[in-house]
Amino acid sequence: MTPRQIAEWAAAGESETLEFKKTTGECRRATQSLCAMLNHRGGRVLFGVDPEGNVNGQQVSDHTVEEVSAEIQRIEPPVFPAIERIPVGSDREVLLVSVSQGYMKPYTYKGTAYRRVGNTTLKMPRDAQDRMLIERVHSEHRWENQPAIGWSVDDLDQSEILLTVEESIRRGRVTDPGTRDPEELLRGLGLVKDGLLLRAAVVLFGKTERVEVEMTQCLLRIARFRGIDRAEFLDNRQFRDNAFGLLLRAERFMRENLPIAGRIVPNLFERVDEPLYPPAALREALANAFCHRDYTIGGGSVAVAIYNDRLEVTSSGTLHFGLTPEQLFLPHESLPWNPLIANVFYRRGIIERWGRGTIKMAELTTSAGLPQPEIEDAGGCVTVRFLPAHYVSPQRLERDLTERQQAVLALLDQAGRGLALREIVPLLKLQATRRQVQKDLGRLRALALVVSTGYGLGARWKRV
Repeated sequence: MTPRQIAEWAAAGESETLEFKKTTGECRRATQSLCAMLNHRGGRVLFGVDPEGNVNGQQVSDHTVEEVSAEIQRIEPPVFPAIERIPVGSDREVLLVSVSQGYMKPYTYKGTAYRRVGNTTLKMPRDAQDRMLIERVHSEHRWENQPAIGWSVDDLDQSEILLTVEESIRRGRVTDPGTRDPEELLRGLGLVKDGLLLRAAVVLFGKTERVEVEMTQCLLRIARFRGIDRAEFLDNRQFRDNAFGLLLRAERFMRENLPIAGRIVPNLFERVDEPLYPPAALREALANAFCHRDYTIGGGSVAVAIYNDRLEVTSSGTLHFGLTPEQLFLPHESLPWNPLIANVFYRRGIIERWGRGTIKMAELTTSAGLPQPEIEDAGGCVTVRFLPAHYVSPQRLERDLTERQQAVLALLDQAGRGLALREIVPLLKLQATRRQVQKDLGRLRALALVVSTGYGLGARWKRV
């Protein structure tokens, strides 16, 4: 390290990863900050630089370094930072103490954990400490990497295992192992340890009949609601199966129940009917849910809910490793809660690139003219919410809506304030009598898609 580098840091000012201390007399406060940096992204403390960024240095002896080291040794678990002495004057030096991000979080100093917020060091709340402790234990003793007691290769869908390996070879994500023996293939996928199947293997490939009985958390809940709340179901189902089977069922359900949105192809003036939400974006959301959900929750699940005004994919558990919903739409490191499951999804081609799932969802939806998805971490689950650019009338209910009924819904959506029957009929581009439109409105009201205020011919109609 050179005096020039110290001067550049001092000129940049304090930050999440950089703090100045005038002298080692402030060693206690400095060690609190080092503890906070260990719990965050790592960082540096410069002794001999004042808060304004003036590099004054101080007299540093071997005893000074020993005192600083002794104070740092009060951090638990033990850490071994780099300590450097940089001359900045005839008899003065800057003492630089550097730590990298810790991997045994939470770290404490004198029994207290600290966190870094901007250029400030604060005490860490108890819930944040508990979360870090869970993540630390999880890295070594995850639910997915524990033995699946009582399960054997015969209890797995061997055709799915073979398909996964063949697809991995085709995509160049694994070299041909030279065997098609199921146990050897599972070992190559990291799903066998000490001769025992891991739970991740059961989640990925378990036969349906046994998963249904013994792996209750391998659950998919799918529902189509009438309207924009959960007051009434149009369709409601539950399935227990391996992850690939559940993914297939979820995609089929969405194909059957999603509204269809039409768009005009530029320069061709042709109408193209497509699902309201890009299927590739929905698949990313589902894949993320299966890879990141918490399988320790016995009643947990992945859920798909379709409403008139949105689609939600929800998974049991919360965000970990300090990630926030906002950060998921920025470049970030891929830290799946279930890396073994995520690795198999990647090799199978369901996940294209690690750490880009949420970014890809945003790219796909915005390129389709839709808002960026919303992510919510609340109530013990993570929800990805897809929204349309505008209201789109559902086509699939107890039966398909007619073209005229869809046109009435679209017209009411554009009007917003509500329209009377005498206003609706002339505005429709399709030829229709007042009687026909009146019957359509009655049908739509019975389906809870529109409401009316007032009576008789003076009633005004609005969409729900």
